[in-house]
Amino acid sequence: MIEFRHVTKRFADGTVAVDDLSLVAPSHQITVLVGPSGCGKTTSLRMVNRMVDPSDGQILVDDEDIHALDAVRLRRGIGYVIQHAGLFPHKTVVDNIATVPKLLGWSRQQARQRALELIDQVGLEQQYAERYPAQLSGGQQQRVGVARALAADPPIMLMDEPFSAVDPVVRAQLQDEFLRLQRDLAKTIVFVTHDIDEAIKLGDNIVVLRVGGRLAQTDTPAGLLANPTDDFVAGFIGRDRGYRALSFVPGDDLRIQPLPDGVHVDTSYPYRRGGPLKAALDATLTAPGGRAVVVDERGTAVGVIDHQDVLAAVRRAETQRAETA
Repeated sequence: MIEFRHVTKRFADGTVAVDDLSLVAPSHQITVLVGPSGCGKTTSLRMVNRMVDPSDGQILVDDEDIHALDAVRLRRGIGYVIQHAGLFPHKTVVDNIATVPKLLGWSRQQARQRALELIDQVGLEQQYAERYPAQLSGGQQQRVGVARALAADPPIMLMDEPFSAVDPVVRAQLQDEFLRLQRDLAKTIVFVTHDIDEAIKLGDNIVVLRVGGRLAQTDTPAGLLANPTDDFVAGFIGRDRGYRALSFVPGDDLRIQPLPDGVHVDTSYPYRRGGPLKAALDATLTAPGGRAVVVDERGTAVGVIDHQDVLAAVRRAETQRAETA
């Protein structure tokens, strides 16, 4: 668990980047810091590994004040991923990933073996092991950055807008891969983004900050969408928060029609059976003719859903929400 207790960061010129911030990032969960530019997201993140020191207040990791710890040892126990991966350009992929294990005294063979395992784990092929960062795409570099942060198996990871520098398609793939890894590894993660959609997709908990580093609201994604605390939070989430809230409504009662005999169906925009209504709505709005293919957990096509059936399910969900409000 990471805890901020009345933390303030005031720079030498008098600028207050973080103002009396108190929050908890629970163990084994993803806590996302989100807010407009100038709200102190990155400063807050960098105070956890003491790259920035607070002016006032305390930061604790598992109930221990981080300022009682050696800064170098603290940082080596925390994975850190930044926007442009921050890879060493003169080192191969495998050597980039092995950096922290070597600093911790692992043998070259142990560090290399760990790096090769992580190349697979983050969804890269072994052929990339001996390439240099300049020979990789942006998305591939970010995967290497995540692997390097995981190399020494740290309990905590700090991630500063790690996927914002890649195109939307690659970004969605990286987000899905990241969630898969977290299901397997259960790290304590603090994740910074300016994108509320990314925050809602990835976060177990969302912390919304105002300009000046003041806490506006902390809640689960569903709670944030349903009950923004004030006009600032509601405005930051956007007018379409009802649409975003469909991410938390399961599509269990969607009518799945049989695959049409002898007719080619487009599988470019599939809907995974049992997924949220937002995914079903997106799939049918994007698919030709408003009919999207439904796939099972193995990716096998099992039927189709129709746009009108999805809209009917959305209306039922809205009626149920209104009745329980």
